[in-house]
Amino acid sequence: MSSSRTRNFCIIAHIDHGKTTLSDRLLEFTGTVAKRDQQDQLLDSMDLERERGITIKAHPVSMEYQARDGQRYFLNLLDTPGHVDFAYEVSRSLAACEGALLIIDAAQGVEAQTVANVHLALQQGLTIIPVINKIDLPNADLPNVKKQLEEILVIPAQEAIEASAKAGLGIEEILEAIVQRIPPPSAGDGVLRALVFDSLFDIYRGVVGYIRLFSGTLKPGQQVRLMSTNQSYETKEVGIFTPKMSATSSMKAGDVGYFIGNIKSTAEMKIGDTLTDARSPALSPLPGFKEVQPMVYSGIYPMNTADLEPLKMAMSKLQLNDAAFVFQSESSVALGFGFRCGFLGLLHMEIIQERLRREYNMDIIATYPSVVYEVEKTNGELLLVDNPANLPDMSVVKEIREPIVKCVVMVPNENIGDILQIMMEKRGVVENTDSVDTRRVMITSILPLNEILVDFHDKIKSVTRGYGSMDYEPAGYRAERLVKLEMLVNGDPVDAFSSIVHRDKAESRGRALATKLKEVIPTQLYQVAIQAAVGGKIVARESVSAMRKNVTAKCYGGDITRKRKLLEKQKEGKKRMKSIGTVNIPQEAFIQVLKTN
Repeated sequence: MSSSRTRNFCIIAHIDHGKTTLSDRLLEFTGTVAKRDQQDQLLDSMDLERERGITIKAHPVSMEYQARDGQRYFLNLLDTPGHVDFAYEVSRSLAACEGALLIIDAAQGVEAQTVANVHLALQQGLTIIPVINKIDLPNADLPNVKKQLEEILVIPAQEAIEASAKAGLGIEEILEAIVQRIPPPSAGDGVLRALVFDSLFDIYRGVVGYIRLFSGTLKPGQQVRLMSTNQSYETKEVGIFTPKMSATSSMKAGDVGYFIGNIKSTAEMKIGDTLTDARSPALSPLPGFKEVQPMVYSGIYPMNTADLEPLKMAMSKLQLNDAAFVFQSESSVALGFGFRCGFLGLLHMEIIQERLRREYNMDIIATYPSVVYEVEKTNGELLLVDNPANLPDMSVVKEIREPIVKCVVMVPNENIGDILQIMMEKRGVVENTDSVDTRRVMITSILPLNEILVDFHDKIKSVTRGYGSMDYEPAGYRAERLVKLEMLVNGDPVDAFSSIVHRDKAESRGRALATKLKEVIPTQLYQVAIQAAVGGKIVARESVSAMRKNVTAKCYGGDITRKRKLLEKQKEGKKRMKSIGTVNIPQEAFIQVLKTN
């Protein structure tokens, strides 16, 4: 089919605004999927995606549509993940399109991530078709949503299509708008240039690259080159998604599909890379490629030390289908041998841990998540530290810089005070506040990434009773008064509980950890001191009382010196025992403390 009748588009939306349901209706209306194969969330293949109602892995699909003008059009839909952790994948999917369907919930209106995704789409120069979804809901507020469209996103309200993906309303109007408003792809200059916007590993065929051709043609047997690594491969198969993979004889400029070469690892094919002809390569790659860097690190250890090798195998298999997940071996005095793992964000970390438990039956424990700090030493050397155990002695550290994020939070007017209070607790600086409409306000602030990792999103949701939403993007590094907080049990540091914290919060965090440890450490024959230390200074202390034998029980009457003599003897024995004794903290204690963290 001619490229003038090809349309490439994606669907962007805030989480739970009906993106996946709409893609189901489009597949159904165009007859791409047979009636017997239809199911809800068709493009979400993972159990976790179906359960949580989120898209983790993007999935493209090609559809044929008979338009009202009598012509047949070839539509390529690129489904995109909705969560902020996968923002780079979203940007690559947008780069592979000419247009985007912007889905807005008729009841909830414009959310924080809607704004972020629209900015991404406009940066790529895409044609945006706004769709107001869920118009059949009893609490749908169409006039207000149209007003938000014009005031916040600067999109004319008359361009919006009213639809209900669940009820199947407005689907034909959406397809007609795609055909009429989105421009066809350009033919290019004839030199092969293809954008790799995703990849996955097939156990039988190796790496499958999801590509969009911008110019030239691609056929089986052709020698191609990946421009970031300069490695050459032979093309084994090319094809399109319908939504299953179906091979074709060739791909031309404007097509979206897949490519299989003799590539053995997804690490070789990076998202955002440019594929070109090995014999007559393109002079420059397509713009926008960058290496995906992990933002959050956490240690993952097996509960049973015998599971170390099976855990390593399971992680290797996960890495084949998720090149953004990285891991390396590490050992801890407390937890034994395990792995230091890097993730794109907290949701990504949660997904990986859940998949290890479900798909590979791994019984694991994860340490408190931390971020990557920049540490400048007094001799000018710059270190990247993701594990508190690797932090050099503070006497040779000039300054520590922590990663910060620009965070946009949308909340109802009545919750502004509570949200500002939470931001102050998290060491945030509010840049500006904008009124979205008569009911909601948008707060833009700069926050340390370390502070928003665990409970920030949950707090926003609980304070606003579910009406708040947030989105964030990296904003570089900032120097802060950061220190290493160590927990000492009987004078010995326990590396599993050490963390890098702000100086002002070290005392309260140390006290909370010491109190928790006091509850879980078993009683010894002598008193055990639990201390939180910063540098050489103790900032908090708790004591586990000793077991006591009543040595004076046999003294009935007589001189007091007899009792004192026995108590002194017991005291000497406990003192000697303490100097040679070690406290073994059981695994369950670590699990309990790390869970409460």
